[in-house]
Formats: sequence, structure tokens, C-alpha cells
Amino acid sequence: MALPLSDLPAEILREVRARKWFAFLLFVVVSFGVLAAGFVWPYKYESETIIFIDDQNIIQPLMEGSAVTTEINKRASSAKELLWSRSVIEKIAKDEKIFGEGAGTVEPARLEGRIYYLRSNLSVAPRGESYFSIGFSAESPARAFHVAQRMGQLFIEETNQRKRSESRSAYDFINNQVKGYENQLAEVEARLKDFLSENVDGTESEANNRMANLRSQLELAELERSELQTRERSLESELNRVNPMIVQGRSADAYQSRINSLQEQLDNLRLRYHDTYPDIVILREQIQELRRQRERAIANQGDEPVRLAEGEEVSNPVYQELQSELSRTRANIQTINTRINSFSQLLAEQTRRMERIQDNKAEYSDLTRDMEVNKQIYDDLLKRRERARVSMHLDVEGQGLSYRINENAQYPLSASGPGFPVFAAAGLLLGALAPFGLAAGLLQVDPRIRAREQLEEEFDFPVLVELPHVKTPFEQRRDRRVTSVVGLCAVVAVVTYLALVVAAIMGVIG
Repeated sequence: MALPLSDLPAEILREVRARKWFAFLLFVVVSFGVLAAGFVWPYKYESETIIFIDDQNIIQPLMEGSAVTTEINKRASSAKELLWSRSVIEKIAKDEKIFGEGAGTVEPARLEGRIYYLRSNLSVAPRGESYFSIGFSAESPARAFHVAQRMGQLFIEETNQRKRSESRSAYDFINNQVKGYENQLAEVEARLKDFLSENVDGTESEANNRMANLRSQLELAELERSELQTRERSLESELNRVNPMIVQGRSADAYQSRINSLQEQLDNLRLRYHDTYPDIVILREQIQELRRQRERAIANQGDEPVRLAEGEEVSNPVYQELQSELSRTRANIQTINTRINSFSQLLAEQTRRMERIQDNKAEYSDLTRDMEVNKQIYDDLLKRRERARVSMHLDVEGQGLSYRINENAQYPLSASGPGFPVFAAAGLLLGALAPFGLAAGLLQVDPRIRAREQLEEEFDFPVLVELPHVKTPFEQRRDRRVTSVVGLCAVVAVVTYLALVVAAIMGVIG
């Protein structure tokens, strides 16, 4: 049954007065126990190295766009991961300056214990944007100092080595890629050269122009053949209307008849062709020759004409001329047909050539596309290789992003955490409060009724009278004697406690 809080202080004092010796013993046990813990407490000494991240040197703006400086994300966590790595932590575990002689030949189990000890006491913490600390805590101030100092040195060495290795690896990788693409470009160029040497059909535009030219010539030839066929039919029709033989009375009239026939043919040809046409030129020459012959015949005969024998027939020159012209026209038709057949064969061959060009066009496009893509990647890799080369030289010479020790580890002069004076003050305070705290806890779990409020709340009936606790004179005298003895013992205990504290602080005991 919980005691009301208003009655709790009075009941605590009553319980402590009723059990003075128990309260005294509890005070002694708690206070001296805390003091003893202060004597045996493993005090930690901590030393740390401050690292400065130099990423704003003069090289960075000068080499911007030409080189890539090595960067480390989450620098504090990356530094801790680096120091936690087996290669680094094992060097410290085998350092004879830290762990004494023979540290390098220690047994594997003991070595693992040292590695676990080093990792457990290592701390890496950021200090603003450009600083972080590498700390180590140990029971020995010398060990804390040497380990923190050695860790800072190893971090700088390992970081520089990894930067150089990373830059070198990046350069080697890009250089190998450049060589690979050089070989690919050489292969594609060789394939393209072989393809062009094997396929000599020309380009698509050349084939189209050739086909268009052939089609134009074929159309002209077909048009000319159509004209010749029309002329052939016209000559055949005229030939059917003209008699092969004629009867002439006078010689002059015969010449004039032939001249008139040829003149008629000449007029018909002039309607379709120019004067430079070969047939027109030939007819004009024939007409001129017949006119000269007619003039000579007239001059030789005088005024009396010579008559031919009655019923005598001679070959009609018009018929012969028409037949000759028809033969020439048919010969020209055969020539045009031969030309048309040649044009048709050339056009068919050109069509097959176009089909071959179309078939090779896809392969040519693949070859040129592969070469262009590889050339673009190759040019880009060349630029990247040069940037990687400059970056590698920057890391080798310690430029770009770099780390340097801003503050070396200092030898710790005092332990970190609570010191012995804190334990001494805490022991005296906790010893004095322990009896009261224990009494308060017991009163809260004690089932006995100690106040009238408990009865009224629990059983819901009023308490009329409350009788106070009365001591007899003997009990009062005995209580005063016990109080005096306990008080004296308490004074002795406190004096002894303070003496031990002073002696420990003065270095008399420790």
C-alpha cells in the first residue's frame, strides 16, 4: 500500500532514526565502495592527431578541365575505414616501439587480440569542413601517444600511396582502351577498304544518273523508230500508187517528169526535216543533176524533139527513187531496233547494278557507322588519357587533393573521463543519500499502514482519533546514547575517508 507523498519525508526520517546502525553501515559500505572503485577504475588517456584536408591549393584552378584530382567522399568515415584495414592496423600491432621487442613475431592469436584492441580504442571524428582527428585511448599515456602518432603517419602514407595507385590504374585502363579502339578502327578501315575494292558499281546517285540517261536515249530512239515506221508506211503507200514503168514521147519530157517527181519528194521531206537532213541534200543534188542533163539534151536535139518508139516503156525513176528510199528507211528501222535493244540491255544491266548497290548500301552503312562511332569514342578516350596522365603526375608530385598533419599527437598529461576526485565526492554524497534512498524505496513497497490517509482511502471510512507514538524516558536515553555513538562513528568514518582521499591525491597511496 503506497504511502502518501506528504507523509513520506517524515516516515523516511523516522525509519532512518529507528535503524541508525544499519544506516551508518550502509553509508560506510557505499562511500568506501565508490572510493575503492575510484582506486581501481581503469583511467583512459587519449591522444589525437589533427589532419588537414588541403583541397584548395593553387593547382586546382590552374588545372581545372585538364586534370581530375582524386577526391574522397565522407572523408572521416573513409579515413576510419582506411585505418581499420588489415594492412594498416597490422603494421601498428607489430610495431616494437609500441608493443615492445618481439612484437613482429607474435603468435596469431595474440596478434588478433592486439588488432581488436586497436580497433576498439580507435576514433575518427570530423572537425569542421577541412579537418578531422584521429584519436586513440589507452590505459598508458605513452601508448596512447605513440599509437595516435603512428596512425596519423600511416594514414598520410597510405592515402598518398592509394592516390598514386588509383591514378596509375585509371591511366593504364584508359590507355588499354585507347589501344583496343585503335585496333578496332584499323580493322574497320581494312574492312571498308576491302569492301570498296570489291564493289566497284559506284554510288547510288551515279547509278540513278546513268539510268535516267539511258531511259532518255531509249525514249528518243523509240520516238525515232516510230517516225521511221510512219515514213515506211507512207513510202509503201506512195509506192503502191506509182507505176514501175512509164511511156515517154520526148526525152526532155522524161527529164522534166523525173525532176517533178523528185521535187515532190523534196517538198514532202522539207515538211518534216531541216534542209541539212541527208535525204534532202541528196534529192537536191539529184534534181540539180537532172536539170543539167535536161539542158544538155535540149541543146543537143535542137528544136525538133526526138520521139521514142511507139509503145516503148522505160523504168519509172519515181518508182525507183521511192523504192530506194523505202529500202533506206527499212535499214534505218533495223538500225534503230538494234540501238533500242542495246539500250534495253544496258538499262537491264544498270537495274541489276542498282540492286547490287542497294544490297551493299546496308553493309556500307554498317561499316561507316561502326567507324564513326569508334572514331568518336577513340577521340574522347584520347582526351581522357591525357587528362589521366596529368592527374597521375599531380598525384605523384603530391598536388591536388592532399592530406597533411596539422597538429601532431600530444602526450596526454591527464586521463579522460571522470577522475579520482570525482569518485571521492560521488562516494561521500552517495553514501549519505543511500540510507534515505533505501528507506524511501522500502516505504513504497511496505504493506503496513502508516498514515490515517491510507485507511480512509483503502476502506472508505473516517478515522476519528490518531494516537501518536510515545517513548518512555528509558527509550529516550537509550536513543540518545545510540545517536551519539553512531554520530561519533560517522565522524570517524568521514575523517578516515577524507584522509584516504587526500593521501591519494597527494600521491602517498595509489
